[in-house]
Amino acid sequence: MSINPEQLQYSKEHEWVSAPEGDIATVGITSHAADALGDVVFVQLPEVGASVTAGEACGELESTKSVSDLYSPVSGEVTEVNQDVVDDPSLVNSAPFAEGWLFKVKGSPEGAELLSAAEYDAFIAG
Repeated sequence: MSINPEQLQYSKEHEWVSAPEGDIATVGITSHAADALGDVVFVQLPEVGASVTAGEACGELESTKSVSDLYSPVSGEVTEVNQDVVDDPSLVNSAPFAEGWLFKVKGSPEGAELLSAAEYDAFIAG
């Protein structure tokens, strides 16, 4: 059984993306990434209206251990950012698949190399 929600898709850069509601998908990082980062203390997200490209950096996550790039798992236009995560970055660690989501994007998974939960579990297992 997967430790990652099966209704999501995953990137090899450790981001998740929801199935679009209408044409808007939600993006976050996986619990595996959150655990590897340690305590997240700062989040820089793309701005609303910005274009993001699948597999390219669009922000940063800073933890007590390091600074890591945030990659978009899909291409499109950012429609919303999670201000709660900007105000309280610890949500990325405590609820990466719920309140710790990062941004929403209007776009398409075309060109994105996304994995199912089972495929992502196998990827992180090694």
